[in-house]
Amino acid sequence: MRLLVCGGAGFIGSHFVRQRVREHGDTVVVLDKLTYAGRRENLQDLEGEPKFAFKQGAIEDPAAVDGALALLGAADGIVNFAAETHVDRSIAAPDAFVQTNVVGTYTLLEAARERQLRYLQVSTDEVYGSIPTGSFTEDSPLRPSSPYSATKAGADLLVQSYFRTFGLETVVCRGSNNYGPYQYPEKLIPLMILNGLHGDLLPVYGDGLQVRNWLYVEDFARAIGIAFERGRPGEVYNVGGPDEVTNIELVKRIVALTGASEEQIEHVRDRPGHDRRYSLSSERIKGLGWRPTVTLEEGLARTVAWYKANGWWWEPIRSGAYRAYFEQQYGRPLRTG
Repeated sequence: MRLLVCGGAGFIGSHFVRQRVREHGDTVVVLDKLTYAGRRENLQDLEGEPKFAFKQGAIEDPAAVDGALALLGAADGIVNFAAETHVDRSIAAPDAFVQTNVVGTYTLLEAARERQLRYLQVSTDEVYGSIPTGSFTEDSPLRPSSPYSATKAGADLLVQSYFRTFGLETVVCRGSNNYGPYQYPEKLIPLMILNGLHGDLLPVYGDGLQVRNWLYVEDFARAIGIAFERGRPGEVYNVGGPDEVTNIELVKRIVALTGASEEQIEHVRDRPGHDRRYSLSSERIKGLGWRPTVTLEEGLARTVAWYKANGWWWEPIRSGAYRAYFEQQYGRPLRTG
């Protein structure tokens, strides 16, 4: 296939691009704005591949989208990972989330409609809000709690409207909490790994008893490919991981893997609107032949080993603008030595 992958220089998108080029032989053009979390380093092992090309640009810019599609010639579809994704940043500055997550999605949908391309929207379990027991299905109501999840929910509904109104072949894929290599360290798992390795404090929101369903990034990337290839137009597919744990239990596992101490755990003020528990039913995507293959135990070990071995990737982040973000967010300097 010939695919435009938007946000392909980000965490999940880069794993998807690597799979499609190397395992499936697809031709892929990546369109990415290269914000703080979208980095060319995430794709550097694909540079020089004849079936890979990169264009810098924003999905809310129609000219950038048209230019990226022109590089493909006859495209088969658009897969959209491009999004502002960090809940904490959405609370501090929601405007960027509206522009990228909503306006950007609209711009891509218009480009897909003009060319009659198949379109897949990558979404999140956070659009459902919190669930005390059981698991969300694709028919559960959307009750987002943060500006981030609200803009993702709005984008999902816009995507579905293009199927119902215009007959565009659209699919929405909602994943649970992803983790793995190349994840920017504002997120829980890489934050705890790198702080643990540096002997720094490990900031845990509130009591740490929030429950999350963890999904290794390569498993999610494969689910997205399956949903794009085999998913029914107009359908939503939930993709949940095989393991569910509290945040504090997760942090303690990371402490053990990094050689840190539980005395480094620091409970900090909980963030506003913090959902207590997420859980997804994945029966619909399993009906297409997908299964998670990596347990949390195995995936955490792989992830910690990757961060230990790839300081070249994270050292520029921790020594750059991320330091100011961390100090603003947690009220103290980041330890980098």
